[in-house]
Amino acid sequence: MHCFDGVTPFKRLAAFVLLVFSGSSWAAFPERTVTLVVPFTPGSGSDIIARIIAPKLSERWKQAVIVDNKAGASGMIGADAVAKAVPDGYTLLMAINSMTMAPNMVKKPPFDTATDFTPIMKMAVANFAIVVNPQIGATDLNGVIALVKSKPGQIPFGSAGTGTPHHLAMELMKQQLGLDMLHVPYKGISNATTDLIGGQVQIMFASVHSMLPHVKSGRLRMLASTGATRSPITPNVPVFRELGIDFMDAVDAWYAVLAPAKTSPELVKTIHRDLSAVLSLPDVKEQMAAQGLFIQTSSPEQLGALVQADYARWRKTISEAKLPIE
Repeated sequence: MHCFDGVTPFKRLAAFVLLVFSGSSWAAFPERTVTLVVPFTPGSGSDIIARIIAPKLSERWKQAVIVDNKAGASGMIGADAVAKAVPDGYTLLMAINSMTMAPNMVKKPPFDTATDFTPIMKMAVANFAIVVNPQIGATDLNGVIALVKSKPGQIPFGSAGTGTPHHLAMELMKQQLGLDMLHVPYKGISNATTDLIGGQVQIMFASVHSMLPHVKSGRLRMLASTGATRSPITPNVPVFRELGIDFMDAVDAWYAVLAPAKTSPELVKTIHRDLSAVLSLPDVKEQMAAQGLFIQTSSPEQLGALVQADYARWRKTISEAKLPIE
């Protein structure tokens, strides 16, 4: 068969098929319900963000976007569910940086943080704060530190689970200040907060936004927060640096969206674009700020580098603190 333009009919057909099938998997995305998997309980930072952006994504995509809380194992149950999902964009992980921490606390983690996910975008950061039950017997951080030192091994602290930012922040403080406290891990921040208010545990690290309602009501007292300067939503709470403690600057929480490994670059680009558009909406910015969540976005490549760097950093912290590996 003659071909005047130098391209055979077979090559022309092959190019057409490649074009159709390479685009069909993502150009019309989404064509059905998208699930945002939150690996922690309701009220956690990732849950708050998911519930702010889900209706906006639904409006943009013209499809339902649901939030599915899969809590447990310090976020690893939910993350593992996403790691094992089909890489078609319909199951996404609303991750917190615990995914770079908790896997370092077990001998055989259910997933590989570096290879089992496709980074899409970092979305926000939040400061952490040390909070106490008002009945602890001290009114400021120095007083609490002195109290803990006077009762080695007797004062329990809570966390959202072993290997979470809440846990490792306290381990870092214990390591640097020579403190001895009893760790009581919970299945998520909600249960830990309930027991902190009830006095079953006396002290805890948690994100500022998750503790703010309880601090405002007087049920909890916030002693200090991370960050370079005081948070605009807690102007009366000093940062650790003001109290002469500079090693807490590295403690924070970042939130991001990841997909299963082998998600196509075209699909990543589509989801990244739409997440960016949602986060730029004035009412989304307002809702996030009101919760003490500061929008901070990234490219997929930047998020991938952050995951790798934090995994190595917390692995070193865990090793130096000689924390037990389960």
